[in-house]
Amino acid sequence: MLIGEYLHTIDNKNRLSVPSKFRKELGKTVILTRGLDKCLFLYPVAEWRALADKLAKLPIGKADTRSFVRTMIAGATDIEIDALGRILLPDYLKVYGNLREAAMVVGLYNRAEIWSPELWQNYSKGAAENVLKVAEKLGEAGLY
Repeated sequence: MLIGEYLHTIDNKNRLSVPSKFRKELGKTVILTRGLDKCLFLYPVAEWRALADKLAKLPIGKADTRSFVRTMIAGATDIEIDALGRILLPDYLKVYGNLREAAMVVGLYNRAEIWSPELWQNYSKGAAENVLKVAEKLGEAGLY
């Protein structure tokens, strides 16, 4: 299970250290792709395959569905975690995520997200303001 928030630096070769607590769960090869809210999604291969199988079954007749699938699938790349626990961030994903010298690596159960620290801080502030409303709705649905 991937949980927690970790601030890591990005070196001058675009390498980012994966939190040591995540490495066993992720495995040696991971899938990195464009995420939502301008972050990157980092998946273990098995989780990615399960998601990609679901995406492949979506109807292609709707423009918004095609756009979403293209964003997720076309932007994806498989990456090896090196012996020091680092991944190499491709330039196009680094630009997409507005990543510079540091990144927040956030665990979300079956995937990790990689955020620019500034975007993560802004997102977290907004999410904190809505958490009570969301908890109330989840409680009404019997989920919290």
